[in-house]
Formats: sequence, structure tokens, C-alpha cells
Amino acid sequence: MTDVSEAPVRRDRRDNKDIAAAPNFDLLAGVSLRVSVEVGSTSMTLAELLALSEGSVIELDRAATDLLDIYANGTLIAKGEIVSVDGRYGIQVAEVVAPDRGIAGFERRV
Repeated sequence: MTDVSEAPVRRDRRDNKDIAAAPNFDLLAGVSLRVSVEVGSTSMTLAELLALSEGSVIELDRAATDLLDIYANGTLIAKGEIVSVDGRYGIQVAEVVAPDRGIAGFERRV
């Protein structure tokens, strides 16, 4: 294949119309996923952990202005920011992890 016009057409996986029209989508549509948001992380020794008390502050590896990681079943799917919705916390998606990066591009948490 030397001409771009000969390349196979690749549909964007984020196109909800195509996904919803797929025959197996109905089988997966009701599957529950655990969605979690990571504000940041840090490493500490057991002694440091045991020394924590009420009012202790743990410094995280992220700036307050950085986007937060959004995971579905431990796989990074998007980044977002905290919002308040009717007095409760919510997360507004700012960017979706590029689907063309494939499985190798996803970060998995255990």
C-alpha cells in the first residue's frame, strides 16, 4: 500500500453511533465498571505511616492545578478536574485517553 487512499478506513472508537449500532454492544452495555479518581500518590516508610495522626498532612506527587486521573477497573481512561454538583463532588472529564494508543498506551493500576 503506497497510496493513502488505499489505506483501510478506521473508525474512531469514540463515535458512539457506531458503537451503539454494533451487534454486541447490547451485551456489554449493562456491564458494571468501578470508576475511581486518583488525586495523587506518594511513597512513605512504615514508620512514617505509623507516625501519622489526626491533622497530619501527606504531600502528594501532583500540583493542585494538575488534572486528576480517571480509572475504569484500574485502567486509565481519562483525565479531569473536580467540580461541585448539588453539594457533592463530581469529576468533569477534560481529556479522554487516546483510543489509538491501544492497550499498550493504557496505564493499569492494581
